Amino acid sequence: MSALARKLLLGFGLLGLVASGASTYVHYNLLENPGYTSFCDINATVSCGQAYLSRYGSIAGVPVAIGGLAFFLLVLMLVWGGGGKSRIADSAPGYIFAASTLALAVVLYLAYASFFILRAVCPLCVATYIAVAGIFVISGGASSLPMTSLPKRASRDLRVLVTTPVAFIIALLFLGGATSAVALFPREEARSIRAQQATPITEQQRSEFEKWWEMQPRVQVPYTAEGAKVVVVKFNDYQCPPCKQTYEAYEPILAKYEPRGVKYVMRHFPLNPQCNSAVKAMVHTAACDAAAAAVMAKSKGTYDKLSAWFFTNQETLSPATVREAAKTVGGITDFDTQYEKAIQEVKTDASTGAVLGVTSTPTFFVNGRMLKGGLPAQYFEAAIELELQHGNGSK
Repeated sequence: MSALARKLLLGFGLLGLVASGASTYVHYNLLENPGYTSFCDINATVSCGQAYLSRYGSIAGVPVAIGGLAFFLLVLMLVWGGGGKSRIADSAPGYIFAASTLALAVVLYLAYASFFILRAVCPLCVATYIAVAGIFVISGGASSLPMTSLPKRASRDLRVLVTTPVAFIIALLFLGGATSAVALFPREEARSIRAQQATPITEQQRSEFEKWWEMQPRVQVPYTAEGAKVVVVKFNDYQCPPCKQTYEAYEPILAKYEPRGVKYVMRHFPLNPQCNSAVKAMVHTAACDAAAAAVMAKSKGTYDKLSAWFFTNQETLSPATVREAAKTVGGITDFDTQYEKAIQEVKTDASTGAVLGVTSTPTFFVNGRMLKGGLPAQYFEAAIELELQHGNGSK
């Protein structure tokens, strides 16, 4: 391996390691903190959260970002271990090329899913795609061995690894770290439990939050309080991962405070230009159908049941699965007949949201104070308590 190839592989490996590390951090916080918004969640199109919380963000429950970390660490270890007069110097480029061939196939699939299915651009993901492609090209040019010789060489090099104490210890640490990361990383199904067990905020945090809350401007929302002291309005998209997160985190809080004078209003803001003129790019292909089905379910008394089903099955939502659920879960047997009327209500919701300044989902208004993306559950509850003390719902 030439000195130039080694430097380039180190550079692309470090780029991928940093991007994968940041991706892992963001994915972790998205699962642990329902109100978390990452630095790369810029809008509905440029969003890391859309990618990480989709069905393409994990494989068999293991976040893709952790796989990226393992791959780039492996590349860096091989570059480091295969330098100079190392006993595996002639094999290292071949191993890297073989591993990067598999990695390239994975990232091409993920890139297709991100750009053409989710219609989302994840900046951190793009950085890893570039790093993998760079490693593939450089290692392919640096490897002079036929790929068919790698299995035999691998057997020889494993014996070298076992008889080299430093390399063996590093390999064990690598395997142990990868296994621990997979085992300890939070699972998506546990988010609602963690949200309900969130640590209460301290008195100092509450005081600081109250100062911040009072500084937030109010807007007039066109929904009547009907005697409630606090009106919480959510602009929702059933295919939006943060909408699912806040649904799971806030439902227990809203149920707790509803008897104390809190009214919850859910309105639709599908990230789909077919029913939302404020959205220019297609983000969620089934969002309009899901919103329309929810509107129809109100007259059937199955709205809550159908909404819960949509969020539980968010990763598999499509126009076809929405229609099937509308029938089997929502009891809606004439979906196509009711669609035009229902979608007009959805369009009205979306237009109202646009007038209020909604540009992404979820967006909340608590007595007229806007919360883009929501808040951590503890602070959302604190906001409701503050408004119960000082608000009157009609503001």
